[in-house]
Amino acid sequence: QVQLVESGGGLVQPGGSLRLSCAASGNIFIIFASNWYRQAPGKERELVAGIVRGKSPNYADSVKGRFTISRDNAKNTVYLQMNSLKPEDTAVYYCNAAVQPMGTPHTYDYWGQGTQVTVSS
Repeated sequence: QVQLVESGGGLVQPGGSLRLSCAASGNIFIIFASNWYRQAPGKERELVAGIVRGKSPNYADSVKGRFTISRDNAKNTVYLQMNSLKPEDTAVYYCNAAVQPMGTPHTYDYWGQGTQVTVSS
């Protein structure tokens, strides 16, 4: 079993910064890809940023130049540094990972429980 636990959400003023963390634990052999999604009230969940092992990260147009995704493979942790935050960034942010557990050749999709980010003055 694999668990993803997010942290770092909260209330911040427009123009401020937050850093989200997502720590993976459990029966992990390798994490192939890590992603951050978000879902605002009344809207569909959208991909914010993603990083595939050995490749460059990708970003939604709405966050390019403001958000940075990074990974610490030794800690099985992915981060989302969010700068110049706007009220429209308000959402629940979810961590997602494609993981191959030990003892199996298959890759499975896992999700965290979500962390609330609110950008408001």
